[in-house]
Amino acid sequence: MRSATTARKEERSGSVRIFIVDDHVAIRIGLTSMLRVQSGLEVLGTAASGRDALACFESGVPDIVLVDLRMADMDGITLLRELHKRFPSVRTIVLTSYDADEDIYNAVCAGAKGYVVKDAPEQDLLDAICAVRDGRTYYPPLVASRLAERLQRASLSSRELEVLEMLSKGLTNKEIAGALNLSRHTVRCHVANITAKLSVSDRTEAVAVAFKQGIIH
Repeated sequence: MRSATTARKEERSGSVRIFIVDDHVAIRIGLTSMLRVQSGLEVLGTAASGRDALACFESGVPDIVLVDLRMADMDGITLLRELHKRFPSVRTIVLTSYDADEDIYNAVCAGAKGYVVKDAPEQDLLDAICAVRDGRTYYPPLVASRLAERLQRASLSSRELEVLEMLSKGLTNKEIAGALNLSRHTVRCHVANITAKLSVSDRTEAVAVAFKQGIIH
């Protein structure tokens, strides 16, 4: 007859091993408490930053990593890319307060198999974990809709993003040209491309839309 200890060990060996990466200690504690009471789930550990998480994984990797997007030291998108480069078997779910088009798009491009906002019902996260565990993706209707809309738009180039960031700080074309060592004509062309790609009529609207869609923060 198997002992209770042996049974528990066998149960844990078949559990989905989860690691939580979030820079808010209350979130880490709350998620750990919530997930540990779920049958078939095991929380391997938590980390407050991407760098701390990567260091932990050198001694063993989880099945699923829950990743926040906004963190000091290493942001969530960078962590997603590093995880999929260093540990291809690991599956990732973004758990964040941000659901702008660009946040979703960047996370999916970086390899996230699921995307859940923090104020969603608890069951949404559990459904995401089950889906990703089974090799599927999990994007709730609103997230899927915003991702579809984003995929229809052209991406801004790295230079256009630089110009957009400076526009958001109130710099003039002349000031942007000086900062980037460009001609004012080139800056005007970049601004025109930005407004066209964002389907707006002027630079002020471009900045407003960029903040709303998560292109800049």
